[in-house]
Amino acid sequence: MFKQILVPVDLAHAEALKRSCDVAGDLARHYGIGVTYVAVTAPQPGRLARSPGEYREKLEAFARAEAEAHGHRATARVIVCPDPAAELDTALMRALEEEGADLVVMASHLPGAAERIWPSHGGRLAGHARVSVLLVRPDDGASDKRP
Repeated sequence: MFKQILVPVDLAHAEALKRSCDVAGDLARHYGIGVTYVAVTAPQPGRLARSPGEYREKLEAFARAEAEAHGHRATARVIVCPDPAAELDTALMRALEEEGADLVVMASHLPGAAERIWPSHGGRLAGHARVSVLLVRPDDGASDKRP
C-alpha cells in the first residue's frame, strides 16, 4: 500500500513525538517499508547542537533508536535553512518530493485560536502535499506542547 514514510522531527520536542513515531513505526513494520526522519535546522549554533553536523548526528541516533524499537528501516535527513520557522513548510515539501515518500506521519497539537488565523504546519502540508498526511495528536497530556 505505502512504499516510504516521512516523519518530520523536532528534536527539541522529542517527548511530544512519541505517539506519532509509534504510529509511523507500526505502519512501517506492517508494510515492510522504510521511514525517513526529517528535521529542519539553522546553520547557527542552537540549544541542541553547535552545528548542522552535530544536529545530524543526533537525528541519526534518534532514527536508529526508532528503527530498533519498532523493527523497521530508517534514514535521517537534516535540511539546513537560514530561518527554519519561516521555511519549515517549504523545506518539508521539498524533502517529501526528494525522498519519494507516499505517506507523511506528523505529530500535531490540539488546534487553538491561532489556527483560526494561521494554519498549522501539518495543516499546510496536508493541504498542499499530493500524498497522504496523517496528523497524530498526542495522548499523554502533552497536547498543549507544540512539536
